[in-house]
Amino acid sequence: MQFLDFEKPIADLYEQLDKLKENGEKSGVDVSATVSEYEQKIADTRQNIYTKLTAWQRVQLSRHPDRPYTLAYIEKMCTNFTELHGDRNVKDDKAMVGGFADLDGETVMFIGQQKGVNTKMRQLRNFGMANPEGYRKALRLMKLAERFNKPIVTLIDTPGAYPGLEAEERGQAEAIARNLFEMVKLRVPVICIIIGEGASGGALGIGIGDRVFMLENSWYTVISPENCSTILWRSWNFKEKAAEELKLTSDYMSQFGLVDGIVREPLGGAHVNPDEMAHLLKVRIKETLAELKKIDPETRIEQRIDKFSRMGFYEEK
Repeated sequence: MQFLDFEKPIADLYEQLDKLKENGEKSGVDVSATVSEYEQKIADTRQNIYTKLTAWQRVQLSRHPDRPYTLAYIEKMCTNFTELHGDRNVKDDKAMVGGFADLDGETVMFIGQQKGVNTKMRQLRNFGMANPEGYRKALRLMKLAERFNKPIVTLIDTPGAYPGLEAEERGQAEAIARNLFEMVKLRVPVICIIIGEGASGGALGIGIGDRVFMLENSWYTVISPENCSTILWRSWNFKEKAAEELKLTSDYMSQFGLVDGIVREPLGGAHVNPDEMAHLLKVRIKETLAELKKIDPETRIEQRIDKFSRMGFYEEK
Protein backbone atom coordinates (compact mmCIF):
# COMPACT_ATOMS: atom_id res chain seq x y z
CA MET A 1 0.00 0.00 0.00
CA GLN A 2 1.16 3.50 -0.83
CA PHE A 3 0.43 6.28 1.66
CA LEU A 4 0.35 10.05 1.23
CA ASP A 5 2.14 12.34 3.68
CA PHE A 6 -1.00 13.15 5.69
CA GLU A 7 -1.71 9.42 6.00
CA LYS A 8 1.46 8.79 8.05
CA PRO A 9 -0.49 7.86 11.24
CA ILE A 10 -2.29 5.16 9.23
CA ALA A 11 0.98 3.97 7.68
CA ASP A 12 2.58 3.69 11.14
CA LEU A 13 -0.33 1.58 12.42
CA TYR A 14 -0.13 -0.73 9.40
CA GLU A 15 3.61 -1.14 9.98
CA GLN A 16 3.00 -2.08 13.63
CA LEU A 17 0.22 -4.46 12.58
CA ASP A 18 2.49 -6.23 10.08
CA LYS A 19 5.19 -6.66 12.71
CA LEU A 20 2.63 -8.01 15.18
CA LYS A 21 1.39 -10.60 12.68
CA GLU A 22 4.95 -11.58 11.79
CA ASN A 23 5.90 -12.04 15.45
CA GLY A 24 2.74 -14.04 16.06
CA GLU A 25 3.56 -16.41 13.21
CA LYS A 26 7.15 -16.90 14.41
CA SER A 27 6.24 -17.49 18.06
CA GLY A 28 3.03 -19.41 17.48
CA VAL A 29 1.21 -17.11 19.92
CA ASP A 30 -2.44 -16.21 19.24
CA VAL A 31 -2.43 -12.44 18.56
CA SER A 32 -5.91 -12.26 16.98
CA ALA A 33 -7.31 -10.06 19.77
CA THR A 34 -4.45 -7.56 19.43
CA VAL A 35 -4.80 -7.64 15.63
CA SER A 36 -8.47 -6.75 15.96
CA GLU A 37 -7.55 -3.83 18.23
CA TYR A 38 -5.07 -2.51 15.68
CA GLU A 39 -7.54 -2.90 12.83
CA GLN A 40 -10.07 -0.88 14.83
CA LYS A 41 -7.42 1.77 15.52
CA ILE A 42 -6.70 1.97 11.78
CA ALA A 43 -10.40 2.37 10.99
CA ASP A 44 -10.83 5.07 13.65
CA THR A 45 -7.70 6.93 12.53
CA ARG A 46 -8.78 6.82 8.89
CA GLN A 47 -12.24 8.09 9.84
CA ASN A 48 -10.70 10.94 11.82
CA ILE A 49 -8.34 11.97 9.01
CA TYR A 50 -10.80 11.72 6.14
CA THR A 51 -13.54 13.76 7.79
CA LYS A 52 -11.18 16.76 8.00
CA LEU A 53 -9.47 16.79 4.60
CA THR A 54 -8.15 20.11 3.28
CA ALA A 55 -8.46 21.14 -0.35
CA TRP A 56 -4.78 20.33 -0.99
CA GLN A 57 -5.16 16.88 0.57
CA ARG A 58 -8.06 16.17 -1.80
CA VAL A 59 -5.83 17.27 -4.70
CA GLN A 60 -3.23 14.78 -3.47
CA LEU A 61 -5.85 12.03 -3.31
CA SER A 62 -6.98 12.78 -6.87
CA ARG A 63 -3.41 12.08 -7.98
CA HIS A 64 -2.85 8.95 -5.88
CA PRO A 65 -0.83 6.47 -7.99
CA ASP A 66 -3.25 3.65 -7.14
CA ARG A 67 -6.37 5.63 -8.04
CA PRO A 68 -8.45 4.01 -10.82
CA TYR A 69 -8.24 5.65 -14.24
CA THR A 70 -10.72 5.67 -17.14
CA LEU A 71 -9.93 2.22 -18.56
CA ALA A 72 -10.09 0.66 -15.09
CA TYR A 73 -13.62 2.01 -14.55
CA ILE A 74 -14.75 0.88 -18.01
CA GLU A 75 -13.36 -2.61 -17.36
CA LYS A 76 -15.11 -2.89 -13.98
CA MET A 77 -18.45 -1.39 -15.05
CA CYS A 78 -18.87 -2.78 -18.55
CA THR A 79 -18.34 -5.71 -20.86
CA ASN A 80 -17.40 -5.95 -24.55
CA PHE A 81 -15.50 -2.67 -24.63
CA THR A 82 -14.33 -1.94 -28.18
CA GLU A 83 -11.76 0.84 -28.25
CA LEU A 84 -11.78 3.10 -31.30
CA HIS A 85 -8.69 4.95 -32.48
CA GLY A 86 -7.57 8.03 -34.35
CA ASP A 87 -8.97 11.41 -35.34
CA ARG A 88 -8.80 10.58 -39.08
CA ASN A 89 -6.50 13.55 -39.56
CA VAL A 90 -3.20 13.41 -37.65
CA LYS A 91 -2.81 10.32 -35.42
CA ASP A 92 -4.20 8.38 -32.48
CA ASP A 93 -3.72 10.27 -29.21
CA LYS A 94 -3.05 7.72 -26.44
CA ALA A 95 -3.99 10.26 -23.75
CA MET A 96 -7.63 10.15 -24.89
CA VAL A 97 -9.42 6.80 -25.07
CA GLY A 98 -12.92 5.91 -26.16
CA GLY A 99 -15.20 3.30 -27.62
CA PHE A 100 -18.50 1.48 -27.31
CA ALA A 101 -19.15 -0.76 -24.31
CA ASP A 102 -22.03 -2.80 -22.93
CA LEU A 103 -23.43 -1.37 -19.70
CA ASP A 104 -25.83 -4.04 -18.40
CA GLY A 105 -27.33 -4.62 -21.82
CA GLU A 106 -27.16 -1.03 -23.07
CA THR A 107 -24.56 0.18 -25.56
CA VAL A 108 -22.82 3.33 -24.33
CA MET A 109 -20.01 5.40 -25.79
CA PHE A 110 -17.33 5.92 -23.13
CA ILE A 111 -14.67 8.60 -23.64
CA GLY A 112 -12.01 9.80 -21.22
CA GLN A 113 -8.45 10.81 -20.52
CA GLN A 114 -6.14 7.96 -19.55
CA LYS A 115 -3.04 8.25 -17.37
CA GLY A 116 -0.44 5.52 -17.21
CA VAL A 117 -0.07 3.01 -14.39
CA ASN A 118 3.75 2.99 -14.54
CA THR A 119 6.54 5.20 -15.85
CA LYS A 120 6.55 3.75 -19.37
CA MET A 121 2.76 3.97 -19.72
CA ARG A 122 2.67 7.49 -18.28
CA GLN A 123 5.02 8.58 -21.04
CA LEU A 124 2.95 6.77 -23.66
CA ARG A 125 -0.25 8.39 -22.32
CA ASN A 126 1.48 11.77 -21.96
CA PHE A 127 0.34 11.87 -18.31
CA GLY A 128 -3.28 12.26 -19.42
CA MET A 129 -2.63 15.51 -21.31
CA ALA A 130 -4.34 15.27 -24.68
CA ASN A 131 -3.18 16.93 -27.89
CA PRO A 132 -5.62 18.48 -30.40
CA GLU A 133 -5.98 15.11 -32.15
CA GLY A 134 -7.19 13.68 -28.84
CA TYR A 135 -10.04 16.16 -28.62
CA ARG A 136 -10.82 15.68 -32.30
CA LYS A 137 -10.91 11.92 -31.76
CA ALA A 138 -13.30 12.45 -28.84
CA LEU A 139 -15.58 14.59 -31.02
CA ARG A 140 -15.50 12.01 -33.80
CA LEU A 141 -16.62 9.33 -31.35
CA MET A 142 -19.37 11.57 -29.96
CA LYS A 143 -20.70 12.16 -33.47
CA LEU A 144 -20.56 8.42 -34.11
CA ALA A 145 -22.59 7.77 -30.97
CA GLU A 146 -25.11 10.42 -32.01
CA ARG A 147 -25.46 8.80 -35.44
CA PHE A 148 -26.40 5.49 -33.83
CA ASN A 149 -28.45 7.13 -31.06
CA LYS A 150 -26.25 5.87 -28.22
CA PRO A 151 -25.69 7.79 -24.96
CA ILE A 152 -22.29 9.23 -24.14
CA VAL A 153 -20.37 9.10 -20.85
CA THR A 154 -17.12 11.04 -20.47
CA LEU A 155 -14.65 10.36 -17.64
CA ILE A 156 -12.46 13.38 -16.96
CA ASP A 157 -9.02 13.06 -15.39
CA THR A 158 -6.37 15.44 -16.69
CA PRO A 159 -3.90 18.03 -15.35
CA GLY A 160 -4.74 20.02 -18.49
CA ALA A 161 -4.53 19.89 -22.25
CA TYR A 162 -0.97 19.44 -23.52
CA PRO A 163 0.63 22.94 -23.71
CA GLY A 164 3.50 22.11 -26.08
CA LEU A 165 4.41 24.11 -29.16
CA GLU A 166 3.35 21.33 -31.53
CA ALA A 167 -0.07 21.18 -29.88
CA GLU A 168 -0.57 24.91 -30.39
CA GLU A 169 0.60 24.61 -34.00
CA ARG A 170 -2.06 21.97 -34.65
CA GLY A 171 -4.81 24.11 -33.08
CA GLN A 172 -5.25 23.09 -29.45
CA ALA A 173 -7.54 26.00 -28.59
CA GLU A 174 -9.68 25.50 -31.69
CA ALA A 175 -10.05 21.78 -31.02
CA ILE A 176 -11.32 22.39 -27.47
CA ALA A 177 -13.59 25.25 -28.57
CA ARG A 178 -15.03 23.09 -31.34
CA ASN A 179 -15.85 20.38 -28.82
CA LEU A 180 -17.70 22.86 -26.61
CA PHE A 181 -19.68 24.10 -29.59
CA GLU A 182 -20.59 20.63 -30.80
CA MET A 183 -21.21 18.92 -27.45
CA VAL A 184 -23.87 21.39 -26.42
CA LYS A 185 -25.88 20.40 -29.52
CA LEU A 186 -25.61 16.61 -29.28
CA ARG A 187 -29.03 14.94 -29.54
CA VAL A 188 -28.16 11.99 -27.29
CA PRO A 189 -27.84 11.98 -23.48
CA VAL A 190 -24.40 13.12 -22.30
CA ILE A 191 -23.04 12.48 -18.79
CA CYS A 192 -19.69 13.93 -17.71
CA ILE A 193 -17.88 12.73 -14.59
CA ILE A 194 -14.68 14.16 -13.09
CA ILE A 195 -12.96 11.07 -11.65
CA GLY A 196 -9.65 12.71 -10.67
CA GLU A 197 -8.09 15.94 -11.87
CA GLY A 198 -10.29 18.39 -13.77
CA ALA A 199 -7.97 21.16 -14.87
CA SER A 200 -8.74 23.99 -17.25
CA GLY A 201 -9.88 23.61 -20.85
CA GLY A 202 -8.36 20.16 -20.94
CA ALA A 203 -11.21 18.98 -18.72
CA LEU A 204 -13.86 21.22 -20.26
CA GLY A 205 -13.04 19.86 -23.73
CA ILE A 206 -15.07 16.73 -22.90
CA GLY A 207 -17.05 18.26 -20.04
CA ILE A 208 -20.25 19.66 -21.61
CA GLY A 209 -23.15 17.40 -20.73
CA ASP A 210 -26.72 17.13 -19.53
CA ARG A 211 -25.37 16.11 -16.11
CA VAL A 212 -21.91 16.77 -14.70
CA PHE A 213 -20.80 14.85 -11.62
CA MET A 214 -17.65 14.79 -9.51
CA LEU A 215 -16.17 12.06 -7.40
CA GLU A 216 -15.82 13.16 -3.79
CA ASN A 217 -12.02 13.52 -3.89
CA SER A 218 -11.69 15.01 -7.36
CA TRP A 219 -11.18 18.68 -8.24
CA TYR A 220 -12.33 21.01 -11.02
CA THR A 221 -10.91 24.45 -11.73
CA VAL A 222 -9.24 26.67 -14.30
CA ILE A 223 -5.67 26.01 -13.15
CA SER A 224 -3.76 23.60 -10.94
CA PRO A 225 -2.82 24.84 -7.44
CA GLU A 226 0.91 24.62 -8.28
CA ASN A 227 0.60 26.77 -11.39
CA CYS A 228 -1.68 29.22 -9.59
CA SER A 229 0.91 29.53 -6.82
CA THR A 230 3.66 30.08 -9.39
CA ILE A 231 1.74 32.89 -11.09
CA LEU A 232 0.66 34.70 -7.91
CA TRP A 233 3.66 34.12 -5.64
CA ARG A 234 6.42 33.11 -8.08
CA SER A 235 6.82 29.86 -6.17
CA TRP A 236 5.16 26.45 -5.72
CA ASN A 237 5.50 26.80 -1.95
CA PHE A 238 2.01 28.33 -1.64
CA LYS A 239 0.15 25.53 -3.44
CA GLU A 240 -1.83 24.66 -0.29
CA LYS A 241 -3.07 28.25 0.01
CA ALA A 242 -3.83 28.35 -3.72
CA ALA A 243 -5.89 25.15 -3.43
CA GLU A 244 -7.97 26.69 -0.64
CA GLU A 245 -8.51 29.96 -2.49
CA LEU A 246 -9.45 28.28 -5.78
CA LYS A 247 -12.45 26.56 -4.10
CA LEU A 248 -11.81 23.58 -6.36
CA THR A 249 -13.29 20.72 -4.34
CA SER A 250 -16.50 18.86 -5.17
CA ASP A 251 -18.40 20.47 -2.28
CA TYR A 252 -17.64 23.98 -3.53
CA MET A 253 -18.38 23.07 -7.16
CA SER A 254 -21.77 21.74 -6.08
CA GLN A 255 -22.52 24.87 -4.03
CA PHE A 256 -21.63 27.07 -7.00
CA GLY A 257 -23.95 25.09 -9.27
CA LEU A 258 -21.11 24.09 -11.60
CA VAL A 259 -21.75 20.36 -11.13
CA ASP A 260 -25.01 18.51 -10.67
CA GLY A 261 -23.95 16.11 -7.96
CA ILE A 262 -21.20 14.35 -6.03
CA VAL A 263 -20.48 10.62 -6.11
CA ARG A 264 -19.22 9.66 -2.65
CA GLU A 265 -16.08 7.53 -2.45
CA PRO A 266 -15.23 4.67 -0.10
CA LEU A 267 -13.58 5.88 3.11
CA GLY A 268 -9.94 6.47 2.24
CA GLY A 269 -10.53 7.27 -1.42
CA ALA A 270 -11.42 5.42 -4.62
CA HIS A 271 -8.09 3.57 -4.64
CA VAL A 272 -8.87 1.83 -1.33
CA ASN A 273 -11.75 -0.12 -2.88
CA PRO A 274 -11.88 0.32 -6.70
CA ASP A 275 -14.61 -2.30 -7.09
CA GLU A 276 -16.96 -0.48 -4.72
CA MET A 277 -16.15 2.85 -6.37
CA ALA A 278 -16.92 1.42 -9.82
CA HIS A 279 -20.22 0.02 -8.51
CA LEU A 280 -21.24 3.38 -7.03
CA LEU A 281 -20.34 5.12 -10.29
CA LYS A 282 -22.22 2.57 -12.37
CA VAL A 283 -25.37 2.99 -10.27
CA ARG A 284 -25.23 6.78 -10.72
CA ILE A 285 -24.71 6.47 -14.49
CA LYS A 286 -27.63 4.05 -14.94
CA GLU A 287 -29.98 6.16 -12.82
CA THR A 288 -29.06 9.30 -14.72
CA LEU A 289 -29.40 7.70 -18.15
CA ALA A 290 -32.87 6.44 -17.23
CA GLU A 291 -33.81 9.99 -16.19
CA LEU A 292 -32.39 11.64 -19.33
CA LYS A 293 -34.04 9.21 -21.75
CA LYS A 294 -37.45 10.43 -20.65
CA ILE A 295 -36.66 13.88 -22.08
CA ASP A 296 -36.96 14.46 -25.83
CA PRO A 297 -33.75 15.59 -27.62
CA GLU A 298 -34.87 19.17 -28.34
CA THR A 299 -35.82 19.80 -24.73
CA ARG A 300 -32.62 18.16 -23.53
CA ILE A 301 -30.51 20.44 -25.72
CA GLU A 302 -32.40 23.52 -24.52
CA GLN A 303 -31.88 22.52 -20.89
CA ARG A 304 -28.19 21.84 -21.52
CA ILE A 305 -27.65 25.26 -23.09
CA ASP A 306 -29.62 26.97 -20.34
CA LYS A 307 -27.67 25.14 -17.62
CA PHE A 308 -24.29 26.33 -18.85
CA SER A 309 -25.56 29.79 -19.72
CA ARG A 310 -26.64 30.35 -16.11
CA MET A 311 -23.28 29.40 -14.61
CA GLY A 312 -21.32 32.01 -12.73
CA PHE A 313 -22.33 34.93 -10.52
CA TYR A 314 -21.22 38.49 -9.92
CA GLU A 315 -21.86 41.50 -7.71
CA GLU A 316 -22.70 45.00 -8.95
CA LYS A 317 -20.90 47.80 -7.09
